[in-house]
Amino acid sequence: MELRHLRYFLTLADELHFGRAAQRLAISQPPLSVAIQQLEAEVGAPLFMRNSRGVQLTAAGQALVPAAQAAIDGAAQALHAARDAASGQVGRLSVGFAGTMLYRGLPQMLRRFQAEHARLQLTLRELSSSEQIVELQHARLDAGFAHVAHAPAGLAAQLVSSQPFVACVPAAHALARKRTLPLDALAPEPLALVSRSVSPDYHARIVAACQAAGFTPQPLHEMQHWLSVVSLVSQGLAVALVPAALQQAQLAGAAFVPVKDPHGTLPRYETRCLWNPARDLPALGLFLTAVRAVGQTA
Repeated sequence: MELRHLRYFLTLADELHFGRAAQRLAISQPPLSVAIQQLEAEVGAPLFMRNSRGVQLTAAGQALVPAAQAAIDGAAQALHAARDAASGQVGRLSVGFAGTMLYRGLPQMLRRFQAEHARLQLTLRELSSSEQIVELQHARLDAGFAHVAHAPAGLAAQLVSSQPFVACVPAAHALARKRTLPLDALAPEPLALVSRSVSPDYHARIVAACQAAGFTPQPLHEMQHWLSVVSLVSQGLAVALVPAALQQAQLAGAAFVPVKDPHGTLPRYETRCLWNPARDLPALGLFLTAVRAVGQTA
């Protein structure tokens, strides 16, 4: 059954006149008559009675009108849905993030995106940077905010945040009263750090910076999240080097002090939005526009 036949049928059912229906359809009358005959053959019953008094719908024709209209409307809705999906206006995106992004622009990105694209749904997943990379490479995430120094193989990257590391010390510690600290001031203390398995790049670079300052951290407490690092420090059990944005967590018992780094041994803590450029996701392009707009000020 062709949609064209249903459109012809509905027009004739409305006009009940072959000439006027053909005129509305911008065709001649013979093709209209042929189309109605083909539709009647497919239905297996006459749809119109033709006599000297004009054209009337049969019982079969009356029953077909709402169904034909529903089919036409459904086809139009399907076309609109496909066009919206092709333009990225509807659908769902799965977005990963590491916890510190909650203090570094992620809420603003989400609010901006959802205000501009209300029909697109975002699903958030808190994952470590290494977990996000695996999920992106297996197409189980559409985008992720990971703390990496460069784009991993097969992924594209957009820098959204770059911040210094600062010393995090117990608020009651003598170091908390300093305006700045040399890195080796932390040498006598146990150091807390995000686990090598969670963030191998920054784990290695911070340990290397400590070694360049003349000490190897001992003991070294490894946590799963940066907030866990700050929490351990707040309990007086360690000192740490943490991204500056974690000051916004305002955990009681923890103090933050800038670190003197004249030789640039400490890395900056960089966050990048990652995605797979090979995937056909128009909605992702709209999301990246919001990321770039907010990331410039994060």
